[in-house]
Amino acid sequence: METIVKTANTGKETNAGKTVEVEVESTESSKDPLETRIERLTKAHESVKNYTMASVAVGFIPVPLVDIAALTAIQLKMLNTIAKDYDVPFSKNIVKSLLSSLVGSSVAVTAAIPFGSWFKVVPIIGQTSGMISIALIGSASTYAVGKIFVGHFESGGTFLDFNIEKAKVHFKELYEEGKAFVSMNRQQTNN
Repeated sequence: METIVKTANTGKETNAGKTVEVEVESTESSKDPLETRIERLTKAHESVKNYTMASVAVGFIPVPLVDIAALTAIQLKMLNTIAKDYDVPFSKNIVKSLLSSLVGSSVAVTAAIPFGSWFKVVPIIGQTSGMISIALIGSASTYAVGKIFVGHFESGGTFLDFNIEKAKVHFKELYEEGKAFVSMNRQQTNN
């Protein structure tokens, strides 16, 4: 059996007493830490944008309560994606609990989503109103949740040290920002 011993990043290996030149690929990143952080933040914000727009489509699911389940699934997937970008461990049960506490803290969202979903059983007017309200409310809440967790992860946080009370303060402001974001994107799509 041959034993090859590689010396650290010198590009030389020793094989049975003989030294041979080899190409060594450095594992160190040549990127500046600030550049890496900016790329990660840009990628995370792009994920929030994409999942927010996917949440708009949930409003068009005609079956009550299925839309709520789909919205929750999209938000969980978004948080999983963002967590991977920041190398934060993801636990579905912990994240579901945090998500329901955060979104449930807003009376407007908590009351409007189930109402909008059930309103879809009313033919024509109810279906249309329900679809529009779920599309707007669901996507705005997805935006707010995503932005809150990006900020938390950017500051070095994890799901385990997430301060729900602190996040609730910012949720309403980001929820309104999310409604404006969705409306602006919808107008750009229509033009």
